[in-house]
Amino acid sequence: MAGEVVAPEKGPNPWGQAIAALVVVGVLGGGLYVIQKNDAEAADKPAACSADDKDKKAAKDAKAAQRISGTELCTALNRADLPTLLGTPQEHARTAYGSDGSVEMAGGTKIHTPEGTVQLDTYTVKLSRSYDDLPVAGTADLLDDAETKKIQDHPAVLYSSPTIAIRFNLGGGKSDTGPGGIARTLLVAPDTKDGGGSYELAIWRQDDVRPDDTALLRIAHEVLPTVPGWTTTG
Repeated sequence: MAGEVVAPEKGPNPWGQAIAALVVVGVLGGGLYVIQKNDAEAADKPAACSADDKDKKAAKDAKAAQRISGTELCTALNRADLPTLLGTPQEHARTAYGSDGSVEMAGGTKIHTPEGTVQLDTYTVKLSRSYDDLPVAGTADLLDDAETKKIQDHPAVLYSSPTIAIRFNLGGGKSDTGPGGIARTLLVAPDTKDGGGSYELAIWRQDDVRPDDTALLRIAHEVLPTVPGWTTTG
């Protein structure tokens, strides 16, 4: 039996990549994906954002530091109407999980990058938060195929990024990687003044077809205002 995971090739955000030259691939997360996917399919019901003891501790630490946790991002994303927003109303969440990571920059500065991911039959959707001090404005100049946008007056940039397909052979215990399709990603400032940091919302398809920008923008307008830390004023 084999399983396949498609993960974005790029890291938390374009500024971080330009400075740290990082490529992040969630291989461990991919392994968990295969296990959770089988469980959800067997039950044939929407997956829920689960939280084990490690997740609960991460959420508690994030709250104490006035940050959002991966579980909270997953919960905001894994809403009942997500399949409809994606244009696939007949589907439901196969996997849903949050993670709390960080990136250490040169000089020792740690940037927290929690994220939540929901996977359906056609699409995978990921919402992450980067707690850096860099504004979203200007990132379009660093990226190919980039467009500036506004999400409820918050500066945003829409761009494409390649994905890496990670294939698991559950019988032989081996895995291999190769090029996947294209992810469409929206980088959005958490406030209207663009004072630093960002949310990153990405969607990609399991069949490697280019994702629907309209679906991505629908999700951004409906989901981001419900996320803790989103502000409607500067």
